[in-house]
Order: sequence, then structure tokens, then C-alpha cells
Amino acid sequence: MLRLVFHCCIIVLLTALTQLGGIAWGLSRLFRRPLLAFAGLYLGLAVLAVWVAPMTGRTALSCFERGPLQVQSWFYCATNRTYVTPELKALLHDSAAEVEADHPDTQTLVLDAGFPFFTGFPLLPHLSHDDGEKVDLAFYYADTAGRYLPGQTRSPIGYFAFEQGASSCPDQWASLRWDLAWLQPLWKTYGLEPDRNRLLIETLARDPRSGKIFVEPHLQQSLGLHSAKIRFQGCRAARHDDHIHLQL
Repeated sequence: MLRLVFHCCIIVLLTALTQLGGIAWGLSRLFRRPLLAFAGLYLGLAVLAVWVAPMTGRTALSCFERGPLQVQSWFYCATNRTYVTPELKALLHDSAAEVEADHPDTQTLVLDAGFPFFTGFPLLPHLSHDDGEKVDLAFYYADTAGRYLPGQTRSPIGYFAFEQGASSCPDQWASLRWDLAWLQPLWKTYGLEPDRNRLLIETLARDPRSGKIFVEPHLQQSLGLHSAKIRFQGCRAARHDDHIHLQL
């Protein structure tokens, strides 16, 4: 019984993290070498999803592309979190290309997007990202001398390295607005590169395909951003001074 409970917990965890991992883990129990079988099954399902997902209206962002738009970490590719609708994919490529045209060699980095299948399937820990129409983008960073750092983020996965600023949000326990103060000293001491961040957000806001852009109010103010599409996500949702949230 304990073994069954253990495997059920693993299936739930892998499904929540990767959508497809739970299936691979369950099927791998039928083989004499289950761990090896799991690796092969998971790889096969992940590759198959790249071909099947477009039939359901989603497409994978390239994990190998080295142009203006790139996925920030292998983690997002390995966990099938790089799927978006074709319209959102086109918007991302167009916006990244526009920033790169003004600032050569700029790399726009994608963080969490969505899973390959099933609208309404949650992409934890996000409250949305369940339909292929949402994506998170990393900020552009600069060194202490103000020089842009291509392809760099303050944390290994682009999240949780918060830019500190004024906030009117009270402390609440029932909230996803984590400050994670104990983590902050571990991150690199890069600063935001204002010109590229401003241009990217303004480019996204001007595009008729975009719907909402979530950025913390203190960053909207410091970057001088003015658009009805740029909004505050609320005090119970995750902070958005470590990344940019875009949705159609």
C-alpha cells in the first residue's frame, strides 16, 4: 500500500511539473528497468508533443534557437513549459526582433509559457498560463558599469530575483506574493538595463495582438511606461518585478 501511495504521489508531482511525466512514470512501472524506461518514455512523449501540439492549436518555442528570441533555461524545455499559440509565438518573435534591431545582439529570454495540451490545465505555481496565450519574459540586465549582459539573468531560472521598490501591498499569508527575502542575497548583483526593458514593454504594448502586460507599479514608474495595457496584477498574485508577464 505504501508503495502504491508513493508512486501515486510521484505521478501527481510529475504531472503538475511537466504534464507528461506522470504518464511516463505510470507506464514505466510495467518494465523490468523502470527508471531507464521512464527516461525513454518521457523523452518519447516530449518529442511527440512537439509534433502533436500544433494539431490542438499550440506550438513549441524553439529550445535550440540562438536568435533574438531564446528560451532562458533548459529547465523550461525539459518540463514542456514552452508552448504557446501561433499568434503569441509570432508576437514574441516580432517584438524580440524589433528590440534587437535597435540594440544589436540583444537576447530576449522566455521563461514559463504553457503546457502542450488541454486548456485549463494549470501551470503551477502560476494562476494563469493555462491556455497557451500567456508567457513570462526575463528582464534585460546590465553590470555595475551599466553594460548590457546578453543572455544573463540574476537567478538561474530567471524568477525570484526581485527588484526592490515601493509597494502598497500588506503582508498576507493567503497569497502568492512571496518576498523570499532569504534568497535575495544569493542572486547576482546585476541591475536592470532600462533602455531595452522600456523598449520591449513599449513594443509589446503598442502591438494590437497583446492584451495585458503585468509589471510592478514601481518599475512602471521608474521605466516611464504609460499604457492602459500595462497593469498591476494585484497583491495576492506573484510579484512581477522579477519578470514580465504578457498575455494576448
